[in-house]
Amino acid sequence: MTAITDNAALAPDVQVVPREQFARSRVLVVGDVMLDRYWFGDVNRISPEAPVPVVHVQRQEDRLGGAANVARNAAALGAQAGLLCVVGHDEPGERIVTLLGESNVHAHLERDPALPTTIKLRVLSRQQQLLRVDFENTPAHEALLAGLARFDALLPSHDVILMSDYAKGGLTHVTQMISTARAAGKSVLVDPKGDDWERYRGASVITPNRAELREVVGTWKSEDDLLARVTKLRHELQFDALLLTRSEEGMTLFSDEGVLHAPAVAREVYDVSGAGDTVIATVAVSLGAGLSLVQGVALANRAAGIVVGKLGTATVDYDELFQ
Repeated sequence: MTAITDNAALAPDVQVVPREQFARSRVLVVGDVMLDRYWFGDVNRISPEAPVPVVHVQRQEDRLGGAANVARNAAALGAQAGLLCVVGHDEPGERIVTLLGESNVHAHLERDPALPTTIKLRVLSRQQQLLRVDFENTPAHEALLAGLARFDALLPSHDVILMSDYAKGGLTHVTQMISTARAAGKSVLVDPKGDDWERYRGASVITPNRAELREVVGTWKSEDDLLARVTKLRHELQFDALLLTRSEEGMTLFSDEGVLHAPAVAREVYDVSGAGDTVIATVAVSLGAGLSLVQGVALANRAAGIVVGKLGTATVDYDELFQ
């Protein structure tokens, strides 16, 4: 394999893709969804009960999180985005349904009446996060089996399958889904979680960040060492490619064609939360539109440079990407 550093094909001045080409891309996102709930307020005093700030909440905002944010990112680029997931029969679940409709995402939801829909509640003051509170549980076996059956039904009408794993239990049957999708000739992208990547065996592209990859292959001492570890991992688990997102260092694509590095696009970094969602969604939409993986990574690198300049889980739309 030949290392190609700062390859021109991955530079920020990428070729414009016609809007109608993106509109033909059909992406099915499968995975764990959550509601990102933000409470904004002012802090003017310390609590007399404990040495903690008192936040006077003045505004609330809800956003799609997890796999729902990935699907929202794909839809924002103009693709036909579907989302298969499990949510509860509760207020946050209904809020997710509403937000998906507003985001032009085709929702294919299994409802688990015993499941509290996952919420990540963030309390902010003057754009600084003071606290995060998580509410979550694991979906019931019956809801997951129903989702597996619906996955088989949805597969023929989508070009690219995207697995968004947040370790909340929604991808219990991910190995079977990947096998079925690859047998049907579909590209399968995986945003992984945890150290058990055997469950993602056979995926087309896996997109870890540095911490996630380090958890699986250990700490590398050099770029050559990293290449050797990734090559071994790819061959053992039959990944066609691995896209490593490296924050301020950009991203690196490992495949049988070689190693391609995309340097980070110089932008003011405001918030990196959700940037990985934007990256994998952009690659998936690009593949569904008929672009090469290298072209998709170039566009994803540009999208990442834009989305980190926004607060919270955000999206990049077609006009922003190609302005």
